[in-house]
Amino acid sequence: MSAERKSNPSTAERVGGTVKKAPQRNPDEPDFKALFHAWLESHRASLVDSVGRLVKQPIGSFFTCLVMAVALSLPMGLALLLDNVERLGGSWQRAAQISLYLQLETDAAAGQALREQILEMPDVADAEWISREQALEEFQQLSGLGEALRELPDNPLPGVVVVTPNEVDKAKLEALRQRLAELPGVEQAQLDLLWVERLAAILKLGDRFVFGLTLLLIATLLLVIGNTIRLHIENRRTEIEVVKLVGGTDGYVRRPFLYMGALYGLGAGLIAWLLLAYGLGWLNEAVIDLAGLYGSDFGLAGVPTEDGFSLVLGALLLGYIGAWLAVARHLSELAPR
Repeated sequence: MSAERKSNPSTAERVGGTVKKAPQRNPDEPDFKALFHAWLESHRASLVDSVGRLVKQPIGSFFTCLVMAVALSLPMGLALLLDNVERLGGSWQRAAQISLYLQLETDAAAGQALREQILEMPDVADAEWISREQALEEFQQLSGLGEALRELPDNPLPGVVVVTPNEVDKAKLEALRQRLAELPGVEQAQLDLLWVERLAAILKLGDRFVFGLTLLLIATLLLVIGNTIRLHIENRRTEIEVVKLVGGTDGYVRRPFLYMGALYGLGAGLIAWLLLAYGLGWLNEAVIDLAGLYGSDFGLAGVPTEDGFSLVLGALLLGYIGAWLAVARHLSELAPR
């Protein structure tokens, strides 16, 4: 039998359907690797072009970065000064110490035991036991009535436990004072809440001032970078119109200016870091001399590394955002005529 064998039709062919063929890729269409390489090359060219234009105008670029750096360093410097004042000998906590006046019959052993008990409380940072003899000696030295006090038949001063809290908070301090006043052997628990309120008010005022100044100077920075980028746009208006005439997208037009704004921000952040480091070092010399007159070794801490990097990163982002806003504002005006 010499009949030609035929291949069995598929199910789709038997029911009159059509067989789907695999989609064929157009050989002229670029693949993902080529597109990604072109994208990287476009960003590299924009970055190199932005750096070149800034280098061609070194004096103008430097003074723009310097103006931005001064605006950045002011709130950062004030915040660092507040931190240094806050750690000045732990004065915030010592101003809120709670004095526990014990009963006169409380001896030294009972006072030390009470101190150990207080140290185990979670809200207590430290506790110091002052015996009746120590209290009388300190009072004689500070009051200038040493001779008169020696004539007294008995020591009228009680033993004292001075408690330093973990946190300076009015509500928590009052709760801690009430809890300490209920301890056995405690005659009176005294806390100067007026000092606490004053300290909290000073800190709150400083924080609000720094926050308001930061917002004001951020707006100033955005205006400075926006005006600078606007001048660059005006200088390249004809070039941009030609690019858009031949099909350049808004993203392509925007990219060099975004890199330029980020570079301005990067330069301003680095200069601000140097200004703060030099300024605090220069001021620290006078602070050390003043502290030495009071028998203290206090000195200003420098700019922490993490704060410095945060400053540079924040400046870079501000430059980028300012450039974005400036280009978005003027992009609609850059249509080809």
